[in-house]
Amino acid sequence: MSRIRAAVIGGGANGEHEVSLASAAAVAASLDPGAYEIVRLTIGRDGTWRDGAGDPIGLAAAVGELQACDVALPIVHGPGGEDGTLAALLELAGVPYVGSGLRPGAFAMDKWVTKLIAQDLGIAVAPGRLLTAGTAAGYAWSGPVVVKPVAAGSSLGVTLVSRPGELAAAIAGALRHDDRVLVEQVIKGREIDVAVLKNPDRVLTSPTLEIVGDGIFDYTAKYGGETAKFLIPAPIEPAAVAAIEDAATAMYEALGCRGVARFDFFLTEAGPVLNEVNTMPGFTEHSQVPRMFAAAGMPYPRLLDTLVGLACGHG
Repeated sequence: MSRIRAAVIGGGANGEHEVSLASAAAVAASLDPGAYEIVRLTIGRDGTWRDGAGDPIGLAAAVGELQACDVALPIVHGPGGEDGTLAALLELAGVPYVGSGLRPGAFAMDKWVTKLIAQDLGIAVAPGRLLTAGTAAGYAWSGPVVVKPVAAGSSLGVTLVSRPGELAAAIAGALRHDDRVLVEQVIKGREIDVAVLKNPDRVLTSPTLEIVGDGIFDYTAKYGGETAKFLIPAPIEPAAVAAIEDAATAMYEALGCRGVARFDFFLTEAGPVLNEVNTMPGFTEHSQVPRMFAAAGMPYPRLLDTLVGLACGHG
């Protein structure tokens, strides 16, 4: 049998560039060279497309490379990638691809839209306000809040604000990543993640994962070697697991996700509260989603094979 020609796209013109490069490198290295011919493509911080040698080739040539492939793996986190941009490009180019399409990517990246959809489904979310540079000055302090950009990933620009004097700087910091800011009430609960993967015949949920650490699981905690650790499966009651799985599956279906997506919750005394949805989460072998599925008996290379199979229509 001939090998599958697979384009692995990394990088991106956003603050998650380095994280995406790490994810894409791990994916490319873990695809069986006996089964795959890997085509490496990178999007630079300036938006320039580059080939596997790092030479600039431009968008038109990149599309030509993609159209010569059997499937694409767009491993680009954040705006310009995970938000549906790459999915739209691949749809227009007629290239099968791993992951969610334009609509779920755009909706899930927009934390405000995610909240509205969750509320309509009866899923709890943190009370919050949507602010812009023009409306931020009118926001009245009401207690500790979390300030975050509406559409950014890897917890970039996220700040826990405990005192009124810290609010303006936190909003300004979030506005550096997006022109809209979400100010949310602090939710006290355990941080629990679950991943959802849809096969043609059924929807699979991974074991739950608990993030154990001090404070917010921010960019530094995720990628700077700090002390947060993962517990898989999360040591929580079966009823809580079921509630989280049901909420995650409902969101997956409502958004119209494809492939795998990660759903992050706070588990409170009143039940799970949805924090955010990631349609292209971190994807090194040590990232949350691969570790959750590995704990269920699906090792990283097999997870990748499954995602490629689904994208090619024979999963």
